[in-house]
Amino acid sequence: MSTPRKILIAFAILFGLAALSAFGSQKPAPLKPAPTPRYGFGTPPSAEEIKQADIAVGPNGEGLPAGRGTPAEGAKVYTAKCEGCHGRDGAGGPYDQLVGGKLPTKTIGSFWPYATTIFDYTRRAMPFNKPGSLTDQEVYDVTAWLLWKNNIVAADAVIDAKTLPLVKMPNRDGFVSDPRPDVPKPRPNIGH
Repeated sequence: MSTPRKILIAFAILFGLAALSAFGSQKPAPLKPAPTPRYGFGTPPSAEEIKQADIAVGPNGEGLPAGRGTPAEGAKVYTAKCEGCHGRDGAGGPYDQLVGGKLPTKTIGSFWPYATTIFDYTRRAMPFNKPGSLTDQEVYDVTAWLLWKNNIVAADAVIDAKTLPLVKMPNRDGFVSDPRPDVPKPRPNIGH
């Protein structure tokens, strides 16, 4: 390498070090939070809209509405609003099988740990083409029918906010806690 080139590299290094020193002695400007984007549409939800969306039902039954259902009435709801996707008697159609089966086939009777989650999921997500359109009465009825079809409750069972949390699902004890230290532990008192 020629001497002029070595001198040029040395000056570049010295200039770079001087620039870093000058910038390094200055305090950085405090960070400001990014402004909330405004898209020009929508409105904040009203208290009534929040109430309508706040329909979660816990494993212990907290959040279940008033009402009651029976397998006999549930059969009517199932035939009218569920059979097209889940097949006759819940045996499966274009979508999941709901009745019968043993693990590894995941059905309500073989896999679900809490009966209250049947109500919760059905209420907010079914039917597929119009989620959330079932009345609480229809959800209680179809939940009772699904539990009966899976041999979990009797044909004359009445399902309501008091009895549904008491239903012990066949696979409730099939779930185990993850012992790894980086996995959050389940909240206490969420089930029976």
